[in-house]
Amino acid sequence: MTPPLETTRLFLRPLQLEDAEQTQRLFPQWEVVRYLARVVPWPYPAGGALTYIRDIALPKMARGESWTWTLRRKSSPANLIGHIALMKGGDNNRGFWIAPEHWGQGLMTEAVVAVTDFWFDTLAFPVLRVPKAVPNIGSRRISEKTGMRVVASDDREYVSGRFATEVWEITAEEWRAFRFRGERTPARISIPPGLPRRPHKE
Repeated sequence: MTPPLETTRLFLRPLQLEDAEQTQRLFPQWEVVRYLARVVPWPYPAGGALTYIRDIALPKMARGESWTWTLRRKSSPANLIGHIALMKGGDNNRGFWIAPEHWGQGLMTEAVVAVTDFWFDTLAFPVLRVPKAVPNIGSRRISEKTGMRVVASDDREYVSGRFATEVWEITAEEWRAFRFRGERTPARISIPPGLPRRPHKE
């Protein structure tokens, strides 16, 4: 189950099928997709968001393999501005995108803190890993600001080509130490009654 989350400026709402229309309008921008994994089709097809949400994202959420939220400013909650997701397994446990007009305001960092709290405190995973294309400076800065460190490097395929890649990591213990130091205000998590805290092992 994917609960709604909340930060100082954002509502994180669980992804739903009706989010496809707004996603289709915002997502197919070169600035958004260029450093995403090559599995993203480009040029992005008409109906691509609907197909992705209906056939890939929602079934994975139903199976407990991923947790995906839409990002919405509290000042304009009807308007979707991006997505953020957590995924089980491997070295790619978190992914996100936000429309360019909302860049440079710290909004994605707020969302990252909220979902990382959920990953460690509610889902109880021991470690979180994310790959980043080296030229993707903005995304790498978010990892730096949230206490992550580089543990591996290789080359991977992205929408805009093949790039050197860093795998960033943070453990549950490191995350709790980072949060204890007070770098970020804890997010509020709206967990439905009865949702268990599930320990996971890798």
